[in-house]
Amino acid sequence: MKARHQRLLLIAAALAALGLIAFFVFSALNENMAFFYAPTDVKAGKAPKNKLFRIGGLVQTGSVQREADGVTARFIISDTAESVAVRYRGILPDLFSEGKGVVAQGRLNDEGIFIAQEVLAKHDENYMPPEAAQALQKAHETGVSQMPPPSP
Repeated sequence: MKARHQRLLLIAAALAALGLIAFFVFSALNENMAFFYAPTDVKAGKAPKNKLFRIGGLVQTGSVQREADGVTARFIISDTAESVAVRYRGILPDLFSEGKGVVAQGRLNDEGIFIAQEVLAKHDENYMPPEAAQALQKAHETGVSQMPPPSP
């Protein structure tokens, strides 16, 4: 085999290896990626079933229920237009409370209940995740919400 053919074969093998590595990297990223959906999107069927995603909004007042085991909590997340029931097994953040903003990551089960693996509470009175703020702003603009729009 000539040196020229050996170089071409080596380049082809290197490109194939890079392509395979890129495929595995993008596959891993795709599996670990969690998109954000508002409760309105979830109710409209835009959120994937049995696939990891995030949902955010406000914890509906009077909806938090703790089960007897002490670690399972049920509550409702709302964007003031629609609401989604959430079940979480674990310790809730210290800042978690009714009427406050929250983002939960998990999966929607066949019954339409969001099974959260992680719950994040907002850290102060002025912060809201951008996606949740947009969902609330959109609900307010369409006249569905009775709440004032979030401040930027």
